[in-house]
Amino acid sequence: MAGMGLALWLMPAMAQESLSGLHAPDLFALAERDVNADRPADALAIYVALARDPDIEVRSEARFRRGMLLGALKRYAEAAVEFRVFLDEKPGVARVELELARVLTAMGDERAARRALRQAQASGLPSDVAIVVDQFAAALRSTRHLGGSLEIALAPDSNVNRATSARTLDTVIAPLTLSDDARQQSGIGVKLTAQGFARIDLAPHLALLPRLSGIASLYRASTFQDISASALLGLEWRVGRDRLTPAVGPTWRWYGGTLYARTDTATLDWLHPLGRRSQLTVSGSAAHATYRQNALQSGGLFDGSVGIEHAIDARSGIGGSLGATRQAARDPGYATTAGYASLFGWRDVGRVTIFANAGLRRTMGDARLALFLDRRREWLYQVGAGATIRSLTFHGFAPVVRVNFERNASSVGIYDYRRLAGDVGLTRAF
Repeated sequence: MAGMGLALWLMPAMAQESLSGLHAPDLFALAERDVNADRPADALAIYVALARDPDIEVRSEARFRRGMLLGALKRYAEAAVEFRVFLDEKPGVARVELELARVLTAMGDERAARRALRQAQASGLPSDVAIVVDQFAAALRSTRHLGGSLEIALAPDSNVNRATSARTLDTVIAPLTLSDDARQQSGIGVKLTAQGFARIDLAPHLALLPRLSGIASLYRASTFQDISASALLGLEWRVGRDRLTPAVGPTWRWYGGTLYARTDTATLDWLHPLGRRSQLTVSGSAAHATYRQNALQSGGLFDGSVGIEHAIDARSGIGGSLGATRQAARDPGYATTAGYASLFGWRDVGRVTIFANAGLRRTMGDARLALFLDRRREWLYQVGAGATIRSLTFHGFAPVVRVNFERNASSVGIYDYRRLAGDVGLTRAF
């Protein structure tokens, strides 16, 4: 058997002599004895070998057992990778979806855990299994006290500053000639996204939740470097299967190495399951933005949105949202009201997840800016697609490729632009 040959290849010569002639059931039994004898490394080596067996049932059983052992050893990221590979080959196995949700919860990623459960429930479960999954979903609660994530990507961009390509703009005085820095600039940069959190239990259904997050687009020309960071202090309050998360804190944005704006924000998110396959999220925020370069832009910022995510089956899902934003400003020319809608979806194809999204935003200005002929009236169109290639997983990370197109059609030339951007980077493989 191929699996036995691979197992022997991984083991020392003396061990090979003692294992010659063993088949998959014998190797599984040997691995179980190693586990019971507190020799997990030996058991993991056997499971790695059996996971390469040509028989899918042998491979799947080996991956499941290895994932369970890694989870028991608190090597949660490795366990998640094993369960994900299992599901790539044999989607819709409820027990494995449930175990994946367990390790994701242990890692602190409750959102991904809930998605795994919805995918399991979408595959159609026997009534007794459905009851177990429902009970787990109702009790789902991350117990990890510290956690975070990091993604890094190489990011080519046709318009790094989201600027017009026009050389001159019409104004109330005379045509305005734009400098090169004020016009569309292309470049290849590095995009970094990071977040971290702590969870401090205050009561059985209440926790304090400090969060730090940041995103940076870095280019050789520092003029276009764009960095944002936020620090939020929130609460996580569970009421039945619902979750309320209020938070407050500041956000800073630096552009070209200079502090561009500070925003002090209060947010409230409500998560509510809609049956077994769907989840509703309602979000609202109120903030005050202070622009350091132009005080006339400073003012209140209010946003509200409703989103739904739905599992179609064990390998695909869709979602969408509707929302509105009101931005006040000292100068009515900078004040705007906007409405927006978005759609997204994903599909697992073998060991690749493909995804796509589209968005539409309508923005209306309160009044015209003194320099320009008309107030802002614009449509922003966004489409994107990409893929996470888990077949190239390395140490829990997998390559991700994305491409996005934006078109902002504005009545004010300085806001009118096109942008084609992509990134190739590394993200979690589960």
